[in-house]
Amino acid sequence: MTARTRADLATATRIVVKVGSSSISGESSWRIPVIVEALAAAHARGAEVVLVSSGAIASGIPFLRLDARPTDLATQQAAAAVGQNILVYRYQEALRPFDIVAGQVLLTTGDLENPTSRSNARRAMERLLGLRTLPIVNENDTVATQEIRFGDNDRLGALVAQLIEADALVLLSDIESLYTRPPSDPGAEPNRRRRPRCGPLRAGVRCDRGQQRRHRGSGHEGLRCRLAAASGIGVLVTSADLVAQALAGADIGTWFEPATS
Repeated sequence: MTARTRADLATATRIVVKVGSSSISGESSWRIPVIVEALAAAHARGAEVVLVSSGAIASGIPFLRLDARPTDLATQQAAAAVGQNILVYRYQEALRPFDIVAGQVLLTTGDLENPTSRSNARRAMERLLGLRTLPIVNENDTVATQEIRFGDNDRLGALVAQLIEADALVLLSDIESLYTRPPSDPGAEPNRRRRPRCGPLRAGVRCDRGQQRRHRGSGHEGLRCRLAAASGIGVLVTSADLVAQALAGADIGTWFEPATS
């Protein structure tokens, strides 16, 4: 059943959770068990959960002894190939105490734009959920070029939520909610206020995430709530540190009401 309010997240049967690179890579990798524990709790009550996780390139950088995020495509792809392995291993180790198996799903825009491959992706995802695994989705960085990239995993999360007809999408990052003004605006404080809810979106409605670029992130983490909400999927934007409260339906973050037909 589609989550109409954030409180409905506590009983939603199919949820997509997206987490950004800066929240789970490098010195922030300690959050992986925290996030997994919250996902496992939702899984234990019978929910079907899909995790869309950034962080492959960032996780691979230290293992390749690179000083910074690579700028050339080939090295980015190499870092992603190494980092994806590390990332999924960390998730699986965190899932082990809960007796949940992770299933890795790597996608490109072509996989979701081509009817045949889209159907195949959906069928595989449905079977993984039916087998009570935790699908972990990421962009297939080893083959994706600039022309065929999703752009950011917020968009990927919204597209995956549409693909599997999720009841809700939760976008986790470094901020607790959206605000009326981004912190970079001159004079943002004390006029900046939390925006707890965005109604059905119309042309001209603006909600600013206010997230600053982190050195390990791609810097392209745009707000994709409109894409999911417009298709009838409720979206919650909040901090990765608040994932347990988010999945319990607490009054946190910013909730984007799903559009109704």
